Amino acid sequence: MRTTFRKLPVLNGGDAPPEPPKGRRHPDWIKVRIPSGENYFDVRELVHGLKLHTVCESASCPNIGECWDRRALTIMILGGICTRSCQFCDVPTGRPEPADPDEPRRVGLALGKLGLRHTVITSVDRDDIPDGGAAHWAETIRQVKAACPGMTLEVLTGDFKGETRDVDTVLAAKPDVFAHNLETVPRLSRQVRVQARYDRSYAVLAHARKMGAIVKTGLMLGLGEELDEVRAVLEELAALGVHIVTLGQYLRPSKNHLPLHRYVTPDEFAQLKDEALAFGIMHVESGPLVRSSYHADGQADLIAEIVARARG
Repeated sequence: MRTTFRKLPVLNGGDAPPEPPKGRRHPDWIKVRIPSGENYFDVRELVHGLKLHTVCESASCPNIGECWDRRALTIMILGGICTRSCQFCDVPTGRPEPADPDEPRRVGLALGKLGLRHTVITSVDRDDIPDGGAAHWAETIRQVKAACPGMTLEVLTGDFKGETRDVDTVLAAKPDVFAHNLETVPRLSRQVRVQARYDRSYAVLAHARKMGAIVKTGLMLGLGEELDEVRAVLEELAALGVHIVTLGQYLRPSKNHLPLHRYVTPDEFAQLKDEALAFGIMHVESGPLVRSSYHADGQADLIAEIVARARG
Protein backbone atom coordinates (compact mmCIF):
# COMPACT_ATOMS: atom_id res chain seq x y z
CA MET A 1 0.00 0.00 0.00
CA ARG A 2 1.38 3.42 -0.92
CA THR A 3 1.84 5.84 1.95
CA THR A 4 -0.18 9.03 1.64
CA PHE A 5 0.95 12.48 2.70
CA ARG A 6 -0.56 15.89 3.21
CA LYS A 7 -0.75 17.87 0.01
CA LEU A 8 1.97 20.47 -0.58
CA PRO A 9 1.88 23.45 -2.94
CA VAL A 10 2.58 22.57 -6.54
CA LEU A 11 5.99 23.74 -7.72
CA ASN A 12 4.88 24.94 -11.12
CA GLY A 13 6.08 27.44 -13.66
CA GLY A 14 3.07 29.71 -13.55
CA ASP A 15 3.65 31.88 -10.51
CA ALA A 16 6.33 34.46 -9.90
CA PRO A 17 8.82 33.54 -7.17
CA PRO A 18 8.11 35.08 -3.76
CA GLU A 19 10.27 38.07 -2.97
CA PRO A 20 12.61 37.78 0.04
CA PRO A 21 12.04 40.22 2.91
CA LYS A 22 12.82 43.83 2.04
CA GLY A 23 16.53 44.58 2.22
CA ARG A 24 17.53 40.92 2.13
CA ARG A 25 18.75 38.78 -0.72
CA HIS A 26 17.16 35.55 0.55
CA PRO A 27 14.41 34.49 2.98
CA ASP A 28 15.13 34.14 6.69
CA TRP A 29 15.70 30.39 6.46
CA ILE A 30 18.66 30.80 4.10
CA LYS A 31 21.47 31.99 6.32
CA VAL A 32 25.15 31.22 5.82
CA ARG A 33 28.21 31.72 7.96
CA ILE A 34 30.67 34.38 6.80
CA PRO A 35 34.04 32.70 6.09
CA SER A 36 36.27 33.32 9.10
CA GLY A 37 38.23 31.60 11.82
CA GLU A 38 41.57 29.84 12.06
CA ASN A 39 40.39 26.57 10.51
CA TYR A 40 38.96 28.36 7.49
CA PHE A 41 42.23 30.11 6.73
CA ASP A 42 44.25 26.95 7.42
CA VAL A 43 42.21 25.02 4.86
CA ARG A 44 42.48 27.81 2.31
CA GLU A 45 46.24 27.98 2.76
CA LEU A 46 46.55 24.21 2.35
CA VAL A 47 44.43 24.15 -0.82
CA HIS A 48 46.12 27.11 -2.44
CA GLY A 49 49.58 25.98 -1.37
CA LEU A 50 49.11 22.63 -3.13
CA LYS A 51 47.54 24.34 -6.16
CA LEU A 52 44.30 22.40 -5.85
CA HIS A 53 40.78 23.39 -6.84
CA THR A 54 37.68 23.00 -4.69
CA VAL A 55 34.06 23.10 -5.73
CA CYS A 56 33.56 25.16 -2.57
CA GLU A 57 35.35 28.11 -4.19
CA SER A 58 34.88 27.41 -7.90
CA ALA A 59 31.11 26.93 -7.65
CA SER A 60 30.61 29.73 -5.09
CA CYS A 61 29.09 27.35 -2.55
CA PRO A 62 27.18 29.21 0.18
CA ASN A 63 28.36 26.73 2.83
CA ILE A 64 32.09 27.35 2.46
CA GLY A 65 32.38 29.23 5.74
CA GLU A 66 30.66 26.54 7.78
CA CYS A 67 32.38 23.60 6.10
CA TRP A 68 35.92 24.95 6.05
CA ASP A 69 35.56 25.97 9.68
CA ARG A 70 35.05 22.22 10.33
CA ARG A 71 38.07 21.50 8.09
CA ALA A 72 35.71 19.84 5.62
CA LEU A 73 35.99 20.51 1.91
CA THR A 74 35.23 19.07 -1.51
CA ILE A 75 38.30 18.92 -3.73
CA MET A 76 37.64 19.29 -7.47
CA ILE A 77 40.05 17.40 -9.71
CA LEU A 78 40.95 17.55 -13.42
CA GLY A 79 41.53 21.30 -13.30
CA GLY A 80 39.32 24.31 -12.78
CA ILE A 81 37.82 24.71 -16.27
CA CYS A 82 34.80 22.65 -17.32
CA THR A 83 34.05 21.63 -20.90
CA ARG A 84 30.31 21.91 -20.28
CA SER A 85 28.10 24.93 -19.69
CA CYS A 86 25.39 23.84 -17.25
CA GLN A 87 23.10 26.80 -16.72
CA PHE A 88 23.03 26.55 -12.91
CA CYS A 89 26.75 26.21 -12.26
CA ASP A 90 29.34 28.88 -11.51
CA VAL A 91 32.39 26.78 -12.43
CA PRO A 92 34.14 28.46 -15.41
CA THR A 93 33.55 26.93 -18.86
CA GLY A 94 36.15 26.82 -21.59
CA ARG A 95 39.09 24.89 -23.01
CA PRO A 96 40.99 23.27 -20.12
CA GLU A 97 44.68 22.62 -19.78
CA PRO A 98 45.85 18.97 -19.99
CA ALA A 99 45.19 17.00 -16.81
CA ASP A 100 48.01 17.40 -14.29
CA PRO A 101 49.51 13.94 -13.63
CA ASP A 102 50.78 15.07 -10.21
CA GLU A 103 47.36 16.23 -9.04
CA PRO A 104 46.31 12.82 -7.55
CA ARG A 105 49.40 12.81 -5.30
CA ARG A 106 48.70 16.34 -4.08
CA VAL A 107 45.07 15.49 -3.37
CA GLY A 108 46.18 12.56 -1.23
CA LEU A 109 48.69 14.78 0.55
CA ALA A 110 46.08 17.44 1.32
CA LEU A 111 43.51 15.00 2.64
CA GLY A 112 46.15 13.21 4.68
CA LYS A 113 46.99 16.50 6.42
CA LEU A 114 43.32 17.19 7.22
CA GLY A 115 42.74 13.81 8.88
CA LEU A 116 39.06 13.49 7.92
CA ARG A 117 36.88 10.43 8.53
CA HIS A 118 34.94 10.96 5.30
CA THR A 119 35.29 13.30 2.34
CA VAL A 120 33.95 14.00 -1.14
CA ILE A 121 35.97 14.54 -4.31
CA THR A 122 34.33 15.86 -7.45
CA SER A 123 35.57 17.07 -10.84
CA VAL A 124 34.86 19.28 -13.78
CA ASP A 125 33.58 17.54 -16.90
CA ARG A 126 36.41 16.69 -19.31
CA ASP A 127 34.76 15.82 -22.61
CA ASP A 128 38.09 16.67 -24.27
CA ILE A 129 39.73 13.54 -22.79
CA PRO A 130 38.89 10.18 -24.47
CA ASP A 131 37.93 8.48 -21.19
CA GLY A 132 36.42 11.62 -19.65
CA GLY A 133 39.16 11.60 -17.05
CA ALA A 134 38.29 8.15 -15.66
CA ALA A 135 41.92 6.99 -15.39
CA HIS A 136 42.83 10.22 -13.59
CA TRP A 137 39.89 9.62 -11.26
CA ALA A 138 41.10 6.09 -10.52
CA GLU A 139 44.64 7.24 -9.75
CA THR A 140 43.31 9.95 -7.45
CA ILE A 141 41.23 7.40 -5.55
CA ARG A 142 44.25 5.12 -5.18
CA GLN A 143 46.46 7.94 -3.93
CA VAL A 144 43.84 9.08 -1.42
CA LYS A 145 43.24 5.55 -0.16
CA ALA A 146 46.98 5.10 0.36
CA ALA A 147 47.33 8.43 2.19
CA CYS A 148 44.11 8.10 4.25
CA PRO A 149 43.50 4.39 4.94
CA GLY A 150 40.96 5.07 7.69
CA MET A 151 38.87 7.55 5.70
CA THR A 152 35.79 6.72 3.64
CA LEU A 153 35.74 8.36 0.22
CA GLU A 154 32.81 9.53 -1.87
CA VAL A 155 33.35 10.42 -5.52
CA LEU A 156 30.95 12.75 -7.34
CA THR A 157 31.59 12.23 -11.04
CA GLY A 158 30.23 13.37 -14.36
CA ASP A 159 28.37 11.08 -16.73
CA PHE A 160 31.39 10.04 -18.88
CA LYS A 161 29.05 10.46 -21.86
CA GLY A 162 27.32 7.28 -20.71
CA GLU A 163 30.38 5.07 -21.33
CA THR A 164 30.03 2.35 -18.70
CA ARG A 165 33.62 1.16 -19.23
CA ASP A 166 34.77 4.53 -17.88
CA VAL A 167 32.42 4.22 -14.92
CA ASP A 168 33.94 0.78 -14.32
CA THR A 169 37.44 2.29 -14.32
CA VAL A 170 36.40 4.56 -11.45
CA LEU A 171 34.60 1.79 -9.56
CA ALA A 172 37.60 -0.55 -9.89
CA ALA A 173 39.58 1.87 -7.69
CA LYS A 174 37.02 1.12 -4.94
CA PRO A 175 35.56 4.42 -3.79
CA ASP A 176 33.23 3.93 -0.83
CA VAL A 177 30.38 5.88 -2.44
CA PHE A 178 29.75 6.57 -6.13
CA ALA A 179 27.71 9.74 -6.71
CA HIS A 180 26.38 11.35 -9.86
CA ASN A 181 23.74 14.08 -9.75
CA LEU A 182 20.55 14.13 -11.79
CA GLU A 183 20.23 17.79 -10.72
CA THR A 184 16.60 18.22 -11.78
CA VAL A 185 13.50 16.45 -13.09
CA PRO A 186 13.42 15.00 -16.63
CA ARG A 187 11.32 17.81 -18.11
CA LEU A 188 13.86 20.49 -17.14
CA SER A 189 17.03 18.48 -17.63
CA ARG A 190 17.97 19.75 -21.09
CA GLN A 191 17.47 23.36 -20.03
CA VAL A 192 19.47 22.97 -16.80
CA ARG A 193 22.27 20.71 -18.12
CA VAL A 194 22.73 21.66 -21.75
CA GLN A 195 25.21 18.94 -22.78
CA ALA A 196 23.79 16.18 -20.56
CA ARG A 197 20.74 13.90 -20.73
CA TYR A 198 18.56 12.68 -17.90
CA ASP A 199 18.31 9.16 -19.31
CA ARG A 200 22.10 8.95 -19.64
CA SER A 201 22.63 10.06 -16.05
CA TYR A 202 20.01 7.61 -14.86
CA ALA A 203 21.77 4.81 -16.78
CA VAL A 204 25.10 5.71 -15.09
CA LEU A 205 23.45 5.40 -11.67
CA ALA A 206 21.78 2.14 -12.67
CA HIS A 207 25.08 0.69 -13.89
CA ALA A 208 26.95 1.69 -10.72
CA ARG A 209 24.22 0.14 -8.60
CA LYS A 210 24.30 -3.04 -10.70
CA MET A 211 28.05 -3.24 -10.10
CA GLY A 212 27.43 -3.24 -6.35
CA ALA A 213 28.37 0.35 -5.50
CA ILE A 214 26.77 2.46 -2.80
CA VAL A 215 25.05 5.04 -4.99
CA LYS A 216 24.09 8.65 -4.31
CA THR A 217 22.43 11.40 -6.34
CA GLY A 218 21.02 14.88 -5.81
CA LEU A 219 18.36 17.29 -7.04
CA MET A 220 18.01 21.06 -6.89
CA LEU A 221 14.57 22.53 -6.26
CA GLY A 222 13.16 25.91 -7.16
CA LEU A 223 13.80 25.74 -10.91
CA GLY A 224 10.15 25.36 -11.92
CA GLU A 225 9.65 21.66 -11.26
CA GLU A 226 6.28 20.35 -10.10
CA LEU A 227 5.90 18.41 -6.89
CA ASP A 228 4.60 15.33 -8.66
CA GLU A 229 7.69 15.35 -10.88
CA VAL A 230 9.94 15.35 -7.81
CA ARG A 231 7.92 12.52 -6.28
CA ALA A 232 8.19 10.48 -9.47
CA VAL A 233 11.98 10.87 -9.53
CA LEU A 234 12.29 9.89 -5.86
CA GLU A 235 10.11 6.83 -6.35
CA GLU A 236 12.13 5.82 -9.40
CA LEU A 237 15.40 6.24 -7.52
CA ALA A 238 14.10 4.10 -4.68
CA ALA A 239 13.11 1.38 -7.13
CA LEU A 240 16.59 1.57 -8.65
CA GLY A 241 18.16 1.03 -5.25
CA VAL A 242 19.87 4.40 -4.83
CA HIS A 243 21.05 4.59 -1.23
CA ILE A 244 21.48 8.34 -0.59
CA VAL A 245 19.64 11.36 -2.04
CA THR A 246 20.19 15.07 -1.43
CA LEU A 247 17.55 17.74 -2.02
CA GLY A 248 18.56 21.41 -1.88
CA GLN A 249 17.49 24.88 -2.93
CA TYR A 250 18.80 26.25 -6.21
CA LEU A 251 20.39 29.66 -5.65
CA ARG A 252 21.24 31.68 -8.73
CA PRO A 253 24.98 32.41 -8.84
CA SER A 254 24.58 35.44 -11.12
CA LYS A 255 22.23 37.09 -13.60
CA ASN A 256 23.88 35.03 -16.34
CA HIS A 257 22.52 31.80 -14.86
CA LEU A 258 19.07 30.25 -14.83
CA PRO A 259 16.55 32.39 -12.96
CA LEU A 260 15.25 31.22 -9.63
CA HIS A 261 11.58 30.33 -9.87
CA ARG A 262 10.74 30.02 -6.17
CA TYR A 263 12.09 29.46 -2.69
CA VAL A 264 11.09 26.05 -1.38
CA THR A 265 10.22 26.23 2.32
CA PRO A 266 11.87 24.15 5.06
CA ASP A 267 8.52 22.42 5.67
CA GLU A 268 8.38 21.35 2.04
CA PHE A 269 11.91 19.97 2.21
CA ALA A 270 11.00 18.05 5.37
CA GLN A 271 7.91 16.60 3.72
CA LEU A 272 9.83 15.52 0.64
CA LYS A 273 12.36 13.80 2.90
CA ASP A 274 9.55 11.87 4.59
CA GLU A 275 8.22 10.78 1.22
CA ALA A 276 11.63 9.71 -0.07
CA LEU A 277 12.26 7.61 3.04
CA ALA A 278 8.82 6.05 2.73
CA PHE A 279 9.62 5.09 -0.85
CA GLY A 280 12.60 3.14 0.49
CA ILE A 281 15.63 5.40 0.05
CA MET A 282 18.00 4.65 2.94
CA HIS A 283 19.23 8.17 3.70
CA VAL A 284 18.01 11.61 2.62
CA GLU A 285 19.53 15.03 3.25
CA SER A 286 16.86 17.61 2.47
CA GLY A 287 16.90 21.34 3.19
CA PRO A 288 17.41 24.77 1.66
CA LEU A 289 21.21 24.79 2.08
CA VAL A 290 21.82 21.11 1.37
CA ARG A 291 24.34 20.44 -1.38
CA SER A 292 25.80 17.18 -2.68
CA SER A 293 28.61 17.19 -0.15
CA TYR A 294 26.92 19.18 2.63
CA HIS A 295 27.69 17.52 6.00
CA ALA A 296 29.10 14.55 4.09
CA ASP A 297 32.11 14.72 6.42
CA GLY A 298 29.88 13.31 9.15
CA GLN A 299 28.74 10.33 7.12
CA ALA A 300 31.48 7.77 7.86
CA ASP A 301 29.20 5.91 10.28
CA LEU A 302 26.31 6.20 7.84
CA ILE A 303 28.36 4.58 5.07
CA ALA A 304 29.28 1.69 7.36
CA GLU A 305 25.62 1.29 8.28
CA ILE A 306 24.50 1.32 4.66
CA VAL A 307 27.10 -1.31 3.77
CA ALA A 308 25.87 -3.49 6.61
CA ARG A 309 22.20 -3.02 5.66
CA ALA A 310 22.89 -3.59 1.96
CA ARG A 311 24.69 -6.81 2.71
CA GLY A 312 22.12 -7.91 5.25
